[in-house]
Amino acid sequence: MATLRRLREAPRHLLVCEKSNFGNHKSRHRHLVQTHYYNYRVSFLIPECGILSEELKNLVMNAGPYYFVNNLPLHELITPEFISTFIKKGSCYALTYNTNIDEDNTVALLPNGKLILSLDKDTYEETGLQGHPSQFSGRKIMKFSSEESTMMSYFSKYQIQEHQPKVALSTLRDLQCPVLQSSELEGTPEVSCRALELFDWLGAVFSNVDLNNEPNNFISTYCCPEPSTVVAKAYLCTITGFILPEKICLLLEHLCHYFDEPKLAPWVTLSVQGFADSPVSWEKNEHGFRKGGEHLYNFVIFNNQDYWLQMAVGANDHCPP
Repeated sequence: MATLRRLREAPRHLLVCEKSNFGNHKSRHRHLVQTHYYNYRVSFLIPECGILSEELKNLVMNAGPYYFVNNLPLHELITPEFISTFIKKGSCYALTYNTNIDEDNTVALLPNGKLILSLDKDTYEETGLQGHPSQFSGRKIMKFSSEESTMMSYFSKYQIQEHQPKVALSTLRDLQCPVLQSSELEGTPEVSCRALELFDWLGAVFSNVDLNNEPNNFISTYCCPEPSTVVAKAYLCTITGFILPEKICLLLEHLCHYFDEPKLAPWVTLSVQGFADSPVSWEKNEHGFRKGGEHLYNFVIFNNQDYWLQMAVGANDHCPP
């Protein structure tokens, strides 16, 4: 009965919201992007936009590649040759694929060369390594992402495949959008919406939820928070794959300059979701799946270079940095 009760409970999460300005020398935006290593989906939404600039579109279309290496023994990641070829010459990211973080052995190679092992009890005892118990109670395919073009040749004796991220582009018409004020995270009644309301609204937009709240709609009764405004069109781009923090930094920088020329849109958003079964969220913070596996962040970029940053993880994870 206790198990059934836990299954019925709605998943909980931790959400941290903060505001700053990209011109502030104490702004943490770049560090937080660079230390969220394992990203599988990036989405940005631009109100009052019907088509991407060529520069932004090229950036989106060049978000890859990444590689699948099948049945790779773990010792290959600690050989002197691998270290000299990839670790010492630049950052290399690797993550076991198709594993359940709360049940299976999982490995992650951080760009600084540190190897994170999340092992079950039997495997841990067999290795004889020193470690600590996880707070969350074999050989696998590994995903790699590296700037080096030598990845294919280096792992040629294994089954290796090159992949490109999938890109979905769409124009949303007559989209009802929340009214926001960059200085008011908590919003102002009848003037602007709260950051939490925007966070929920974005989730609905990315999930293609009907926001009309019609009485005969039995799937969703959600509607856009008030106050709101209707934009004639909004551009939504979603990139799915193994996406490097460096690529996200470039995309964020480009979106920061979106308002260098006058635009109708008062803000744009950039949302990033991490792999649900990654052993870490930010830096070396341990991550577990439990009921959701979420670790994600969202930037709201305003036309005055102010920004909101929202970071969310599961309730059993460490609080976002």
